[in-house]
Parts: sequence; C-alpha cells; structure tokens
Amino acid sequence: MPRIDPKSTVLLICDVQERFRSAIFGFDAMVGTISKMVKAAQLLEIPVITTEQNPRALGSTIPELGLSSLPPNLDLGTFSKTRFSMTIPSITSILQERSVKWAIIVGIESHVCVLQTALSLLETDTKPYILADGVSSCNRQEIPVALERMRHDGVTITTSESILFQLVDDASSPLFKPFANLIKESKESTKTALSTLLDRQTNHL
Repeated sequence: MPRIDPKSTVLLICDVQERFRSAIFGFDAMVGTISKMVKAAQLLEIPVITTEQNPRALGSTIPELGLSSLPPNLDLGTFSKTRFSMTIPSITSILQERSVKWAIIVGIESHVCVLQTALSLLETDTKPYILADGVSSCNRQEIPVALERMRHDGVTITTSESILFQLVDDASSPLFKPFANLIKESKESTKTALSTLLDRQTNHL
C-alpha cells in the first residue's frame, strides 16, 4: 500500500456548525483536534473542504476551527448540503479533478454523515482515513459502534498525531521543526481529545 502523501490528500471537515455546539459529546475536545489539523494542513499544504448540513437551520461552521487562516489555494470551499454524505457532486468533482488519493475526515456525526462519507469514498479512488480523536456524535455510545463498522468495512481508523507523523514521514524534512512545534503546542488539547473521545472506546478499536 503506498504511503499517504500530502500532495494527493485532502482534509474533509464535516458539519462542525453552531447548532451542534451544545449537542455533540466532547464538542470542544473534537474542535481542538480539528483546529490542529487545519494548522497542519496549512503547514503541509493540504487542501481543505468543509460542508455544512442545512446551514439555514443549523448555522454556519464555527470560527474556532481556524479556516479563515487558510490561504485561498488551500481553502477549496464550504459547501451546503442536505445529503448526509459529503460526497455531493461539487465535492466529488474536486476530488476527481485533483486526483485525490486520500481523504482525512473529521467532524460530526460519527455514525451518520462521517460514516456515510467514508463508505461512499470506499466506492471511489479516494481512500478515507477517519481520525478517532476528531469525530463525535450527540450520543457518546454511537461513536465506537460507528468506528467499528467503518473499520470492518475497510476504512482506516487512526488518530490525528499518528496521521500527521505519517504525512511528515522523516525527521530530516525541512517541515519537521515547525511540525514539532505544532505537536508541542497542541499537546494538552491532544491529550484532552484522546481522553474524552477514546478512553471509553479502546475495547472497540
């Protein structure tokens, strides 16, 4: 299996909207992971695609993710949708035009939109990676079941720090120093996300 390459990867952020702020289990912990991934995307020049589920009713994407800091060439857009999967035609076209081989998926809900996005991508040439410390649901119990189903169906389940080290690949890389600084500055938020979102799931992964 070829190594994941930043040049052929996108970060998909699924429906992290205002209305979900008080409803999603471990919302702030999940946001910490996603914010770290947005910073890493800027460092590694990985483009980002964001969706909003029915934004008129559920609000816009929260500002804490840091999407406003992305340069135009990395921010591929925020797309409104009613379909649960992120694989709406406009996004599928982007993935095909850019020959995207890997998609890192974060957001909500793990058992609905995240799961359906991952399963849809399995039918394409883009391999989905789910960050277990970057997805959540309203009901905590749904999360490990969704992750186990995705893993069983062939989706790679990993963590934010693990995937980032894969992407950087080599400590001799000129990106390693700023990357190491990002890992260091996000150390506490990473611990919080892991303890909040994964401690109860370990037996299911």
